[in-house]
Amino acid sequence: MNKILKYGFAAVAAALIISAAVLAYVAATFDPNNYKEQIIKVVKDRNHRDLHLDGNIVLSFFPSIGAKLVKVSLSEINSDEQFAAIDAARVSLSLLPLFSGRVEVNEISLSGVQGTLIKHTDGTTNIDDLLGKGAQEDKNQPERPPVKFDIAAISINQTNLNYRDEGSGALYTIKDLNLSTGRIINKLPVKISLSAVVQSNQPRLEITTHLKTTLTFDLDKQLYHLEGLDLDADGAALDIAKLKVNASGEVNVDLAATEFLAKQFKLKVSGVKIKDEFSASVEAPTLILTKDKFSGEKLLVNAKLNGSSGNILAALSLPSLEGNAQSFKIDALALDLDVKQAEQSFKFKLSLPLTGNFIAKQFKLNNLTLALTANGDKLPNKSIESVLKGSMQVDALKETLQLALAGGLLQSQLKAKIGINNFSDPALNFDLDVDQVDADLYLPKSTKPVAQNETEQPIDLSALRKLNLEGTLKIGALKVANLKSTNLHITVKAHKGELKVNPLSANLYQGSLNGNLNVNAESTPVISLNQTLSGINIAALLKDAANFDTLEGKGSVLLNLNMHGNTVSAMKKVLDGSLTLNLADGAVKGINIAKKLREAQTMFSKGANSSQTQALNKEEKTDFSELKASFKIVNGIAHNDDLSMKSPVLRVAGNGDINIANDSINYLAKATLAKTLEGQGGKDNVSGITVPVRLSGPFSDLKYTLDYSALLSDVTKLKIENKKDEIKSKLQEQLKGGLNNLFR
Repeated sequence: MNKILKYGFAAVAAALIISAAVLAYVAATFDPNNYKEQIIKVVKDRNHRDLHLDGNIVLSFFPSIGAKLVKVSLSEINSDEQFAAIDAARVSLSLLPLFSGRVEVNEISLSGVQGTLIKHTDGTTNIDDLLGKGAQEDKNQPERPPVKFDIAAISINQTNLNYRDEGSGALYTIKDLNLSTGRIINKLPVKISLSAVVQSNQPRLEITTHLKTTLTFDLDKQLYHLEGLDLDADGAALDIAKLKVNASGEVNVDLAATEFLAKQFKLKVSGVKIKDEFSASVEAPTLILTKDKFSGEKLLVNAKLNGSSGNILAALSLPSLEGNAQSFKIDALALDLDVKQAEQSFKFKLSLPLTGNFIAKQFKLNNLTLALTANGDKLPNKSIESVLKGSMQVDALKETLQLALAGGLLQSQLKAKIGINNFSDPALNFDLDVDQVDADLYLPKSTKPVAQNETEQPIDLSALRKLNLEGTLKIGALKVANLKSTNLHITVKAHKGELKVNPLSANLYQGSLNGNLNVNAESTPVISLNQTLSGINIAALLKDAANFDTLEGKGSVLLNLNMHGNTVSAMKKVLDGSLTLNLADGAVKGINIAKKLREAQTMFSKGANSSQTQALNKEEKTDFSELKASFKIVNGIAHNDDLSMKSPVLRVAGNGDINIANDSINYLAKATLAKTLEGQGGKDNVSGITVPVRLSGPFSDLKYTLDYSALLSDVTKLKIENKKDEIKSKLQEQLKGGLNNLFR
């Protein structure tokens, strides 16, 4: 046995000596540079590319076998354009393992690598020929020996790689790539240091990255472990400048079992978007992902935004997360938002348990709670508190969302059901029930008119053009633009820029409103309104709606209006339609015709015969028992010629115009006395006299004119007629007496 071992070792030693001698001889006598031309020709014939070997080729055979190349470049196929180039490269293999059929990489060193990968418009690339695409695999070719990783070091310096997509025009670049490692061997930790600049034009990107970590791997078991991970990146992306990213933690990957484990993982991001500064952080103490389940504990997300709209702080916490692709749950998801603006601040809280199915893309949010607290000098009572509770269901495959909420919202109590179909082009349906809304608390207070030299802001209804909704709204009590109503009920349909509200009904000002509203929001907005107001207290309505305090009474108002235009003034100028009034037991404020007639008696005695123009006096009024009028509206002017106002002592008729476009009136009313004025403080019987009254001027400064000369003429004529009747009566009596004496 000893002899066998002795001779065996002797044979091995002899083989090694002979092999070393052969390698030494080859190294001393073989010069690969003598074969450059042959190598270049083979590449040209086989790949149709030009290979340039400008530097010397240096081979080594002991203690490792390898090659060192300097100044090497390769052209594009059938072209002189450069495809790739290397300033210097060295690759070596351990010699002794080759005798046992094993390949062990000893060293890889690359410097100054330049390369461009191009994807053509037909889908092919400029390396298809090098990869041997389309070539059939030779099944008789012997298997390559396995590569055993035992690399002393990898060094890559000053490498630039490009990828260009000719179809989309996208260009991606990795510049100044530097990679250095320690010894890479199975199951032993290796330190890795990597840095590079990543650039892109689609999307716009320029990021400088630095990575340091310790890698341990087991190729047989497909295990990978990253320890002390430290990734830093800074630069610009999209419209974000001063971007900074930092990631740290520990990562374990088991490819065979499809498992991923992250411990003490932290991610920080900050940057500037236009003028808004932001930062965010993610912390995951433990996160486990497998092919069957996932779990995590105390996941925290924090974000901060300092921008023109205010400062925003956001915090999201997931105390526990567990489940799998088919079923998962989060016991208590909590989201806090803190918004601070110059004049007000808001705090928003969302808490809920979340369950779902990633495969079916279905998610349920039960026991949803939304809480809002706001403070600010311009807010109602300088503070707002709201709490809503409900549930939400999402089916991402069917693209549906159902939301149900109830509770306090601002100053109201709300019940809401909202549904969304088709997320890419949403169709919204809703059913809202609100106890009361005071919209004036949140609308701008300023009602400053547009100056002559100031450009009027156009009406923006662009949001309606993309709106697709249908639903009902009920409000117990509503105040908007100082108009008050109760039991508001509307049904809304909006599609392709057309909004239909039918019915639009409510109780208001001791009466009711019923009708419809149509809005077409195409290039030039068109609005149509049809309303019937019954039993309305017209004085309270006009006072609240337009601060117009000249008419009292109760009755009905019929509106049929059509308008179009890009501004309010433009719509008023083209307003068309009709308006009908039918009022009872009211008054026209600003003038007391009976009183004016009493004053006229005094003027008659003084011989006055002129007209007088006076401003309306809100303390005076002319009562009526009935008022009827219809207006035809054309191009913003409402014309009336059938006014009929009646009272025990007056009958009023009239005609004229109300210019809605410029808020003015030009109207002539004729009041006829039905009875003597003795009961109104007068002494003379002037029944039957007609008093012309002209009302004119802007709404803000209305004036009326009484034509006393016409009134005096009528009174004189009336007195003459009365005198004629008196003389005639006396003559008849005298004649009758004379005839009687004659026959006697």
